[in-house]
Amino acid sequence: MTATNNSIKISLFEALLPILFLIIILSFNVLVVFGDEATSGPNQFALLLSGAVAAVIGFKYGFTYQEMLDKVSKNIESTSGAILILLFVGALTGTWLISGIIPTMVYYGLKLLNPTVFLASTLIITALVSLIIGSSWSTTATVGIALIGIGKALGFPPEMVAGAVISGAYFGDKMSPLSDTTNLASAIAGVDLYRHVRYMMYTTFPTIFITFLFFSILGFTHSENEIQDTSSLLIDIKTSFFISPVLLLVPGIVIFLIIKKTPPLVALLIGVLLGGLAALIFQKDLLTQLIGNAGNYYTGAYQTIMKAIVWDINIETSNPVLNELFSSGGMRGMLSTIWLIISAMFFGGIMEAIGALKRISETLLNAFKGTFGLFASTDLTCIAFNATASDQYLAIVVPGKMYKQAYDDAGLAPENLSRTLEDSGTVTSVLVPWNTGGAYNAKVLGVATENYLVYAMFNWLSPIMTLIFAYFKIKIKRKISS
Repeated sequence: MTATNNSIKISLFEALLPILFLIIILSFNVLVVFGDEATSGPNQFALLLSGAVAAVIGFKYGFTYQEMLDKVSKNIESTSGAILILLFVGALTGTWLISGIIPTMVYYGLKLLNPTVFLASTLIITALVSLIIGSSWSTTATVGIALIGIGKALGFPPEMVAGAVISGAYFGDKMSPLSDTTNLASAIAGVDLYRHVRYMMYTTFPTIFITFLFFSILGFTHSENEIQDTSSLLIDIKTSFFISPVLLLVPGIVIFLIIKKTPPLVALLIGVLLGGLAALIFQKDLLTQLIGNAGNYYTGAYQTIMKAIVWDINIETSNPVLNELFSSGGMRGMLSTIWLIISAMFFGGIMEAIGALKRISETLLNAFKGTFGLFASTDLTCIAFNATASDQYLAIVVPGKMYKQAYDDAGLAPENLSRTLEDSGTVTSVLVPWNTGGAYNAKVLGVATENYLVYAMFNWLSPIMTLIFAYFKIKIKRKISS
């Protein structure tokens, strides 16, 4: 008889052992040996090795190799969409750079955005875009990249700007009726979508207001000598690229397609193709410079654009700040992140297969009592799933199924559950380096998760806010008696 029997339960120590092992290795990799290079391979192997530790525990309890492998395969399959999106974002960044789209966004951003209110403006811009299109990932991959570039040119630390971008993007994603996670949380809890969105306002609006104040103060206190003179940057951008508002039509079309619920992969592919076409039409001087003496112009142009899509592209200017900004790793630059996601799915799959995640969740549920205890258990379980299963969808679905009956038994309306799933499951995924959300945003924005973490205030304050509301019994809705 195999270990598929649900009565088999591993001990709490054994459930936590692979996690402790992983934390030790990851800490050693990042803090002692490799630093920022840890995500280029060492952390991926740490996840695989920790998964192997979990598998040994599984063998002890009679779980078969095939059972664990099937769960790993299912986990990896669930991230196939995210992996393909990553590849297309790499391609998009390359073509939008060589076509002058990103330089145009940076150029007009530098002219229009006041440095003092730049961080607060970044928060508002990304929040609005994400609210309209319903996707944090699409927001960071389009306007987020441009805002990082503008922030660097203005002299702001990239991790600070990344925190504002991510905070705004996840606010919009969380509150948008078009968002997949918003729809998922309401469906799992059995709540009408718009009732769920309205109920989230109670905890979400105070959180985003505090976040707005944080970035406003941060912008005002950024000393004047840290703000860069942008006049020379503007000249260098116009010297290197053809700059025109016409180029902004391409990101406008992509955002329009996403609003119209076009599948993200289709919208991104169209964005890549339009970027390549824009390069041929508007950046002939740049392409001629990059081609050099390669022979036929059109063959050389095709080769250069294809290189920007799949390999890398570096635009040399007379300004070191712009040289760093105007470079892209293309699709190849995303491979280490894809490797990280696959390794995380291996670890999470084994942990789920042997019942370790369920054992940890049950312990959390039993550890807390009363209404506050139920909210705290849900909160911590969602965060634990983001850290172990490494996927925000699992961090919503599994705790949602686990706690639904407990909320009902406690006489709590289901929107309490759906709100808590969003406050702790959706937004904290981006704070875990090996979670799909953390790995994706770190790669797209070019800022390590551990660096932007402290500035992603909306994301780490949200689960705290839901606990504050629960503790003081603010807006805790009870079931209507039938």
